[in-house]
Amino acid sequence: MTVTTRIGTTTNSGTETSEVLPRIAEPQKLAPQDARGLTGQFLDRLAVLEEGTPEHQYARNTLIEMNMSLVRFAARRFRGSGQAMEDVVQVGIIGLIKAIDRFEVSRDVQFTSFAVPYIIGEIKRFFRDTSWAVHVPRRLQEARTELAKATEELASRLGRAPRVAELAALMNLTEEQVVEAQVAANGYLSSSLDATVGGDADESDATLSEFIGEEDPALELVEDFHALAPLVAELDERQRLILHLRFVEELTQAEIGTRLGISQMHVSRLISRTVARLRAGMLTTS
Repeated sequence: MTVTTRIGTTTNSGTETSEVLPRIAEPQKLAPQDARGLTGQFLDRLAVLEEGTPEHQYARNTLIEMNMSLVRFAARRFRGSGQAMEDVVQVGIIGLIKAIDRFEVSRDVQFTSFAVPYIIGEIKRFFRDTSWAVHVPRRLQEARTELAKATEELASRLGRAPRVAELAALMNLTEEQVVEAQVAANGYLSSSLDATVGGDADESDATLSEFIGEEDPALELVEDFHALAPLVAELDERQRLILHLRFVEELTQAEIGTRLGISQMHVSRLISRTVARLRAGMLTTS
């Protein structure tokens, strides 16, 4: 239901003039053609109303609601983005509001033509700034979008997944650049290692980490270190020092001999004797 109300404005001369501005009960339910017609009228009034007044607020809010169809139209371009469409629409509304606030009625341009780039730009900014799980350069973020379009087009045309060379030819890129964009696309979405994976009901508790993890050979050294520690503690101070100089500071036998005032041959015999003792102790412990 649409009713009208008379809103007064004051001219520069101080005399009050009145114009009829439609009072629309449900602006979002207007047909697109009706919304386009009323949008011009509301924009004209918005330009002369004082900001912050109830009349200005009504005109601005009604413009937003009347043009929600523009936001939904623009949001449909991002259906395959992986984001909830409701979230995309909410971001698009921000672009619509910016377009309403920045539109100049004196310019000879349709509001639709002016608003759509604002809406799409806001949505793209949202995806660029918040949707990437791993930060990648902006050029690669943009290349991902073009890559997705080219892949879909060629797959539809060829009836199979396109090859890198075919994508490169369509996108006017080198094959290396296409591969780089494909690798960067892997940073768009990520999953937690604790996330459950699909499967039978009996496997509902399985997590992603159980499928992609592997044994770390270095973990086996932990037990060896624990077994070795008391054996090293049993060595005398000079034996521990020689082991430290050789295997921690990585000095040569000649450098160790010079520091301790003994021959390189003596150092070699001491190291061999000490290592053999530790090895025997490890075998006994195991």
